[in-house]
Amino acid sequence: MAPLLRFAGGVTPCSTDLRHKVVDALKHLPYLRLMNDENILDATGLLCPLPVLKARKRLQGLASGAMLKVQADDPAAIIDIPHFCAETGHELVSQNLDTTPQIYVIRKK
Repeated sequence: MAPLLRFAGGVTPCSTDLRHKVVDALKHLPYLRLMNDENILDATGLLCPLPVLKARKRLQGLASGAMLKVQADDPAAIIDIPHFCAETGHELVSQNLDTTPQIYVIRKK
């Protein structure tokens, strides 16, 4: 009898090869989450200094070298976020000021 694969909808028979592929994929899940929802901060609607304060708090939970994408529509963020990066040593990888909201990508030091 084929091994069973359990999932949210129930149980289904599967080949051993498929089961190993699923298990292997789950082992590597942290690596697949390089830029996921945890690494995106939606600061739209927030005014100074909240976008920077929320970015600082979110960066504290990330590993060194991880990147955080910040979306902000506060006019002061154009000055605040680059200044925050310069003061704290984080790298401002990119900023797109031509979109609404503006998009900033920060690499944690």
